[in-house]
Amino acid sequence: MIYKRVAARLKAQDWVAITIELGIVIIGVFIGTQVSNWNAGRLEKSETQRMLVQLKPNLKGLTDYYSGARTYYATTRRYATTAFAGWRGDPKVSDTDFVAAAYQASQVIGIGTNSSTWATVLGADQLRRIDDPDIRNDLSFLMSADYSQLDTPAVNTPYRPNVRRLIPVEVQEAVRDQCGDHQIPNNAFFIVLPPTCNLKIPPAAAARAAAILRAHPDLVQDLQWHLAAQAALMSNMIPFETATRDLQRRIAGNQQ
Repeated sequence: MIYKRVAARLKAQDWVAITIELGIVIIGVFIGTQVSNWNAGRLEKSETQRMLVQLKPNLKGLTDYYSGARTYYATTRRYATTAFAGWRGDPKVSDTDFVAAAYQASQVIGIGTNSSTWATVLGADQLRRIDDPDIRNDLSFLMSADYSQLDTPAVNTPYRPNVRRLIPVEVQEAVRDQCGDHQIPNNAFFIVLPPTCNLKIPPAAAARAAAILRAHPDLVQDLQWHLAAQAALMSNMIPFETATRDLQRRIAGNQQ
């Protein structure tokens, strides 16, 4: 209808009216565009907020891993202390405890995530839509960080295969069956290693396995290296944990 009126004005050369009609069209288009952009921005912001809410389980899983890894490696460290005493011939350490501790000291866990996982959960487009620079920076770090520093290869030192190469298979199976890791229900990130191992194996089997281990004192140096690798993993975990916990706190504050 408005176009018919403009055509009629042109024929009549009513330039004032034509200008008014065109102004109305331009203003209408401008307002429509602004409303459309506002709606699109509102939808994007709403989608970003939903995405941040959906990140909460992933972030909790990571903080559970950090806490669990700290506990786990404190446990393997105590087993290592018993194993060192066994290699020294400490009479307070039985053959059974020595063998169990030597095996348990070799246990490792990894984070089980990487930057590709983050890319799947959160694309780069979503990251750019986040207004809060602190949230954006923390997420950017977690998306691009090198998680191999926290994964099993970082602590899979020669001690682990070397000690397992020597301990008889039936003894290893007994340790795993009676004292192996177990996962916390409904938490894929949290693995627990029992703090003690009251291993039940025949005394002769324990004595035989202990003699094999004592015949390889070079494993003491391997175990020292193994503990150093675990300490490095714990140190490397600090910036990851800081970014994750800061992000949890900022997302919670952003949604209040």
